[in-house]
Amino acid sequence: MDWKKRLLKYSNSKWFIFLDNLIYNIRNDEVTAIGAQLTYYLILSIFPFLIFFLNVLGHTSLAVESLLENWIIALPTQTQTLLYKVIDEISLASSDTLLSLSIVLALWSASLGISAIIRAINKAYNIKRKRNYIRLKLLSLLFTLALVILLMIVLVTLVFGELIGNTIFTYIGAVNVFYRIWDRSRKMIALLSMIIIFALLYKYSIEPKERRHIRLVHTLPGAIFATIGWILASGAFSYYVNNFANYSKTYGSLGAVIILLVWLYITSIMIVLGGEINGTYASLFILNRKDTGDRE
Repeated sequence: MDWKKRLLKYSNSKWFIFLDNLIYNIRNDEVTAIGAQLTYYLILSIFPFLIFFLNVLGHTSLAVESLLENWIIALPTQTQTLLYKVIDEISLASSDTLLSLSIVLALWSASLGISAIIRAINKAYNIKRKRNYIRLKLLSLLFTLALVILLMIVLVTLVFGELIGNTIFTYIGAVNVFYRIWDRSRKMIALLSMIIIFALLYKYSIEPKERRHIRLVHTLPGAIFATIGWILASGAFSYYVNNFANYSKTYGSLGAVIILLVWLYITSIMIVLGGEINGTYASLFILNRKDTGDRE
């Protein structure tokens, strides 16, 4: 039996229909082009966001570098070096004036990236209706603020979770046991927080009239894919760059910047693909069911 007959054998199964529709939607919605557009907005927003975030952390007793180390460890070494240079420069130039300016710039530029994600997600759900510009901008700003708050909550949970756990386990005399548990649990906290952030983004990006048929649980497949896919793709790209590719020979001192751009493009593609997975799933198994129920 050749591969064509094997495919025909499964042509009526749900997973085959889902994959067939997903591949069609990825091509039809121009995912790679949208990913490139989103990368442009991300590169505009990442450094203002870093300035804002680091200045906020600078007014606390938290160790900035130790906090960020766990978040950028998946990046290639050259990109980590670039970001650490930016962090050092920001730390030296930190001021209340810079904080005020960075808040405005970070919110505005980050909202551009969120707006692009919202449009991509609605396109994945085949929603033709467009939001009013002011509503879209307000929604983007709201998402940006929510993202900052969620990231701060995760960081605070990681920091104070370790502090509280260390205190408790020191009292009962099992510090080594705590650190073994904590080393695994903090990674799970970061993983689950990413899934929740993506799920909320996929859910509330949808137009209100369509959103009422989509529950938060329906956005979990795309959120899980975007999270796991981003981690695996970032790890694979980091391994490739650190062991095989030499961007410095090709691009010179711009090598680290090019690597950052490629990594942001990978990130963008994963976010958009998560939306396409949810959109395909909804069109086949949720919205069709809703339409059938309406006709009945």
